[in-house]
Amino acid sequence: MTAAIVGIGATDFSKDSGRSELQLAAEAVRAALQDAGLEPSDVDGLVSFTMDTNAEIAVARELGIPELTFFSRVHYGGGAACATVQQAAMAVETGAAKVVVCYRAFNERSGHRFGQVQTAAAVNIDNSWSYPMGLGTPAAMVAMFARRYMHEYGATSEDFGRIAVIDRKHAATNPHAWFHNRPITLDDHQASRWISEPLRLLDCCQETDGGVAIVVTSPERARDLPNKPAHIKAATQGSSVDQFTMTSYYRDDLTRLPEMGVVARGLWEKSGIGPSDVDVAVLYDHFTPFVLVQLEELGFCGRGEAKDFVASGALELDGTLPLNPHGGQLGEAYLHGMNGIAEGVRQVRGTAVNQVAEVNHVLVTAGTGVPTSGLVLADSIESVRP
Repeated sequence: MTAAIVGIGATDFSKDSGRSELQLAAEAVRAALQDAGLEPSDVDGLVSFTMDTNAEIAVARELGIPELTFFSRVHYGGGAACATVQQAAMAVETGAAKVVVCYRAFNERSGHRFGQVQTAAAVNIDNSWSYPMGLGTPAAMVAMFARRYMHEYGATSEDFGRIAVIDRKHAATNPHAWFHNRPITLDDHQASRWISEPLRLLDCCQETDGGVAIVVTSPERARDLPNKPAHIKAATQGSSVDQFTMTSYYRDDLTRLPEMGVVARGLWEKSGIGPSDVDVAVLYDHFTPFVLVQLEELGFCGRGEAKDFVASGALELDGTLPLNPHGGQLGEAYLHGMNGIAEGVRQVRGTAVNQVAEVNHVLVTAGTGVPTSGLVLADSIESVRP
């Protein structure tokens, strides 16, 4: 794709922001524009999530953006994260807009909490089959999936816990992370209370108040801006057979995330690289079991082999596939994956707190269990390993 991320911005990450979601959005967008060396008057496109309460025209008014020639929204919660950047890149490529900002802002801890039972959601036709059975929260839905995965492949709670330990280890050295200076051990994970067996408290991501924004423009424009651009080498979306708005229980194989397989095939084909070329993986970690399954769907290991891949130390900062150097949603903040995209940009720039050496390609994924999306970010347009 001929587009690049040139600015990233975020609010503080908290459990009670004390301000409106619109203010959070405005703060994040303003910070991203400042990072990019641009003014609100340079922006002519905005992209967000359908679940975001902040209308594009409201954000434009707050920031003094005079005119919009492109605005768009993407469905399916966390699955939308990378797709917002894809939409922005397509707008830039087609000339629909010159500078597009993607944003997501919410009071997800002090306000509307997605992790709790949503009574109104029971009338949704997808949910109407599972809510009456007691599967009324994301944790309960993922727990059903995780139990089957454990049965099929011999995975254990400790295997899930290793993901939480890695994320919290990385968050502990990230001053912007909610869990800064608070690493955990595998024993801590095993001692944490059950949320919905086999998921423990430390298998579940945070609930966060905050906002993140990403600025996308052309590579030509990027050359005149202050920061090293993160070139969007590939961006894809994916949905698969018997897709539901959350975990599907109606597929022949309940231990897979085929929508992530669709994303993976598209990313490798469009980018011209493969799993062995990825230097950093920023994987959507709302629940630890889905990180293991993503590793398999993306081709980093075989089916059922993720537990051994993780135990080998591959996901450490000095491993073959460093995972979530910012701490992920388990350690830094839960912003529907947008903070993961920002971390991908920092890794390409070489400015991350937990910087991985010699980063050419960063893989970023969005929410799993729903129609989803992914990105490959590169340090240059021609960045392909020999």
